[in-house]
Amino acid sequence: MEQTKIQIIETLIIIIGYAIIHYMTRFFVNEALKQTQLQRGRRKIIIKAVHLLSFLMSIVLLAAIWGLKQNEIAVFVGTILTALGIAFFAQWSLLSNITSSLLLFFNHPVKIGDNIKVLDKDFPFEGEIVDLTYFFIHIKTEDGGITTIPNSLILQKSVTVIEKQRTKIED
Repeated sequence: MEQTKIQIIETLIIIIGYAIIHYMTRFFVNEALKQTQLQRGRRKIIIKAVHLLSFLMSIVLLAAIWGLKQNEIAVFVGTILTALGIAFFAQWSLLSNITSSLLLFFNHPVKIGDNIKVLDKDFPFEGEIVDLTYFFIHIKTEDGGITTIPNSLILQKSVTVIEKQRTKIED
């Protein structure tokens, strides 16, 4: 077979393998994490991180299959890191939101599923935390709307937990 056909077959194998790993990790990692009695919200975040790592691994494998040289990859990564560095310098809050998401995940008393009240002098509101991402907390308000708050702002404001998430481990 010619080289291009082999590369296409290997690429298809990687893509199919990624899809299989993506769905298998969702099941197996979730089942393993249920055994550790972690809350559902924390399990979701860990699964997102595993999916990101498997995606990056697939990209690296595809780059190797298509014959990217190490110096080309180094130039590409250097360019991306430089652009990210400029973006972080221009918008420092992005970096602080990522750091805040880690602090919220490990140390803050609010979790996904909790009903909270944000005690802001100008705009106090309350609702249920439905998602915690790398940059924002998504809060479902009483009127059914979704409010997003930057993670760094949650660490700066006073937050009252109105009702904790049920202690039963959810699926």
